[in-house]
Amino acid sequence: SCTVKTCWMRLPSFRSVGDALKDRFDGASRVLMGNTDLQAPTQRNDATSHRVPRRDRYRFQLRPYNPDHKAPGTKDLVYLESSPGFCEKNPRLGIPGTHGRACNDTSIGVDGCDLMCCGRGYKTETKFVVERCN
Repeated sequence: SCTVKTCWMRLPSFRSVGDALKDRFDGASRVLMGNTDLQAPTQRNDATSHRVPRRDRYRFQLRPYNPDHKAPGTKDLVYLESSPGFCEKNPRLGIPGTHGRACNDTSIGVDGCDLMCCGRGYKTETKFVVERCN
């Protein structure tokens, strides 16, 4: 008799993928993109392949925005420009700002007052509401 071995690949859990991406996002670094001084491939008229090796396909180098930081690795997340702030109103970018919005002072999430009020401070108010039940 013969034995058959079946192998398959399985994705990790959604939570572990999200955690790994969040760790890389938190460690992302701002970079500048500069061209290298490499020569472009020369034109040839023969029938040989003109394929450029994958590692040489894009002829640019990523340099850290802050020269004191190390250059990013192949698996590091990088960005070229900082994201616009969400605290102040910017109609050109469609950002409404956070002035006058209600927040939750006990939350540490995006609806929390510490994050949403951007260090401007906030007022708390207590309301008593009477509702009829059944």
